[in-house]
Amino acid sequence: MARKAKTVARKTKAAKTAKKKTAKKTAPKSASKAKKIARRPYSKADIKELRAHSKARTPVEKIAKLTKRTVGSLRQKAMKLGIGLGHQR
Repeated sequence: MARKAKTVARKTKAAKTAKKKTAKKTAPKSASKAKKIARRPYSKADIKELRAHSKARTPVEKIAKLTKRTVGSLRQKAMKLGIGLGHQR
């Protein structure tokens, strides 16, 4: 019976150390990969450019690359301005 207790104790100890190891591995990766969001306000020139692209029916992905903004950001701004962009036209 003492032998069985030792085996159980070893298994639980191994499980605890395995949990600790996985916790250590995941925490630093998520912290190092987390990118700080740098929000840039839209200037009048940016809005004018967005309106021009909307009239020219430029694809949203292309606008995003040219303006160095995300597709979601461009879609949100276009919706607030009331102009069509992408599939919303």
